[in-house]
Amino acid sequence: MNQEVLQDRDLLAATESRAAELAPVIQECLREGDTRTVLDYFEDQHPADIASVLSNLPPEDSSRALRLLPIDVRADVFGYLEPEDQIQIGRALGRREFAKVVSEMSADERADLFNRLPQEQQQTLLPALAQAEREDIRKLASYPEGTAGAVMTSDYATLPPNITAREALDMLRLVAPDKETIYNAYVIDENRRLTGVVSLRDLILAEPNAKVADIMETHVICARAEDSKAEVARLISKYDFIALPIINGGDALVGIVTQDDAMDVAEEEATKDFHKVGTVGELATSLKDASIGLLYRKRIVWLVLLVFFNIFSGAGLALFEDTIVGYVSLIFFLPMLIAGGGNAGAQASTLMVRALATGDVRLSDWGEMLGRELLVAAALGLTMAVAVATIGVVRDGPTVAMIVALTMVLVVIVGSLIGMSLPFLLSRLDLDPASASAPLITSIADVAGVIIYLGIATLMLS
Repeated sequence: MNQEVLQDRDLLAATESRAAELAPVIQECLREGDTRTVLDYFEDQHPADIASVLSNLPPEDSSRALRLLPIDVRADVFGYLEPEDQIQIGRALGRREFAKVVSEMSADERADLFNRLPQEQQQTLLPALAQAEREDIRKLASYPEGTAGAVMTSDYATLPPNITAREALDMLRLVAPDKETIYNAYVIDENRRLTGVVSLRDLILAEPNAKVADIMETHVICARAEDSKAEVARLISKYDFIALPIINGGDALVGIVTQDDAMDVAEEEATKDFHKVGTVGELATSLKDASIGLLYRKRIVWLVLLVFFNIFSGAGLALFEDTIVGYVSLIFFLPMLIAGGGNAGAQASTLMVRALATGDVRLSDWGEMLGRELLVAAALGLTMAVAVATIGVVRDGPTVAMIVALTMVLVVIVGSLIGMSLPFLLSRLDLDPASASAPLITSIADVAGVIIYLGIATLMLS
C-alpha cells in the first residue's frame, strides 16, 4: 500500500499540503524498514520539497530519513529546513553526523545555523569540524546581526589579473564544485584588494590569449561588511546583480552576497515592516510555531497604549456634550466620519512607509509629497462627502448634510496629511518610519475627527 501511495504522481506534487499528507506514509515506511520506497520518493524531489516532508516528521524520524541521502543532498535539504527544525534534527543526528552535514553546507548557511544553535550545541559542534571550517564560521559569525557581513558567503571565485581568458576558464572549472557561483569572478591583487570583476560570459567570448586585466570591469559596485543588509539587498535589486562583492575597511574582498540571500533579506525586512505597521513586535519564529504567550507579549503593549490614547476621543466627546445632547442624530454619522479619516490616513501612511523603505521617496521630497497628498486627499474627501451628504439629506435635512459633508472633506485631508507626514517625521528623527503604524494613525485621526465634526456642528447649529 505504501508503495502505491508514493508512486501516485499526484502525491509527488510536493506542495506544503502534500508534504503533510506524505509525512505519515514516510514515517510508516521508516518504521517498517522500507527504505527503498523512501529513497524512490526522495530521488525525484527537489531538496526544498524533501525538507517540507521532513519538517512534518518527529526529529528522530527526520534524522533517519536524512541519513538515507547522499551527503551533498543531505546538506542541501538541511539548508531548506526551518531554524527550529535544524536545531532539533541536529540533536537527533548526533555530533558526528551533524558535523558532516554542516561541513557540506554553504559558508553563509553554515554561519547562520551556527549563530542560531544553543551555546552547548555550538561547543559540541566546533571540535568536530575541520580547522578551516571552524575559522570560516568564526569569521562569518563575528559580524553583527543585520550587517552585510552577517549574510555574506566566503564561497566565491577569484582570479589574478595577469592570466589569460583560457587559464581563467581552467581555474573556474576546477573551483566550480566548491563555489556558490562562478558566473562572476572577482579579480584581486596580491593583497586581496578588489580591482575588478569579470563575468563567465565575457571570458567565454574573449580571445583565449586575452588578459583578464583587459577583459574585466574596473568600476565595481560593492558594499562594505558593516553596511546594512537591507542596503545590500537594495543594491542587488537596483542593479539586477547575481551577487554583490563585500569589502572590509582595507578594501580587501571578504565575501559576496548572492541574489537568493538578498531575496531572503528583502522578505525579512518586508515582514518586519508589516509587523510594525500592524503594531506587532518582531517574531523570531513563524506564526504557526509561535506560542500563545509570545503572541500575547508581542501584541499587548501597543494595544494598551492605543487604548489609553483613545481617551482623547472620549475627552473630545465630553467637550461637546451639550451639542450631542441637543442633536442626538449627529451620533449616527460619527463612526463613518472618523473611520473615513482613519482609513485615508492608514492608506497614506502605508504608501509612504513603503516608498521610504525602497528609496523611491527621500526626506527632501516631503514638500512635494505634501502638496500632492493634499490634492489627492481633497479629491477623495469630496467624493466621499457626496456619498455621506446624500444620506444626511434623506435622514436629517440639508443642514446636517452640509455638516457631514464638510467634516468628511476635512477629516480625510487631515488624516491623509498625518499619515503621510508621520513617517517623514520618524525618519528625520532617525527612527524607523514603519513605526507609523496603521492603528496609531487611525487613533490620531479618530481624535481629530471627533473634534472637527463636533466643532463644525456646534458652530453651524448654534
